[in-house]
Amino acid sequence: MSTRPVTIVVAAALEALIGLAAAVGGLYSLVTAVTGQAASVTSAIPLAVLGLGAGAVMVFVARGLWRLRDWARTPVVVTQLFLAVVAYYMFTSDQYAIGGVLVAVALCAAGAVLAPPTTAALFPPQERK
Repeated sequence: MSTRPVTIVVAAALEALIGLAAAVGGLYSLVTAVTGQAASVTSAIPLAVLGLGAGAVMVFVARGLWRLRDWARTPVVVTQLFLAVVAYYMFTSDQYAIGGVLVAVALCAAGAVLAPPTTAALFPPQERK
């Protein structure tokens, strides 16, 4: 039986999902650059590197959270803050459905990673000597 609370499972899964989405976006940018379909190859290639790199880091952080590593909590919260900023810009560009999904994911992941069961699992009370 695992001592991993459901809040950690939810937070790790959402962080991994965001990371995979970033990597897929980076891969798409790379494919459009290589096939010549990108509007600007000079911006598509750095965007691909950024998307693939950020996606890999987010999946690594999700794995750390899954393995109950306390250091993973802060990057998950920072990811959700960035996701909320992206959602804001989706709303300002009249892309309400995408913005709504991003806000929902950010709120669920942030709430899960900051929940008391997650805190108790990541930062257990120290035994007094």
